[in-house]
Amino acid sequence: MLAGLLRSEEPEAPEIFDQVLEELGLLFHPPADPRAAKWAMACWIAGQIADGSVDPAVGTYLIWADIAHDLGHPEELEPLVRCAHNLDGWEESWGVSVEELNAEAVEAAKHFLSRRSAAEAGDEPGVRSRHRDRSATR
Repeated sequence: MLAGLLRSEEPEAPEIFDQVLEELGLLFHPPADPRAAKWAMACWIAGQIADGSVDPAVGTYLIWADIAHDLGHPEELEPLVRCAHNLDGWEESWGVSVEELNAEAVEAAKHFLSRRSAAEAGDEPGVRSRHRDRSATR
């Protein structure tokens, strides 16, 4: 549909392009707060690593280079950053295959996502959800 637009229909292209990205699962709507946007982007990329739609080396590198630094290198992202370092600097002499490192990155992404979900739900020890925080101050 996008490729078949006539010149007179070009003003419709941005909306159709966004629709295509949405249908492909490639559209990302970041929160307005810059810090929250970085965390949302980390979750989005980790989800793409976990489901196989992004190469683990590429995804972990994006988290390392574009997100972890800006967030002050949080401990939550450390396993993904470590995977990025390993994949970026891999040498055959290490005695571990790239496939094994990719599998570790996928597991790290899944673990990160499960921890984030648990933290947001308030199920993780020592972490309270936003709802519980508000009710605690009443």
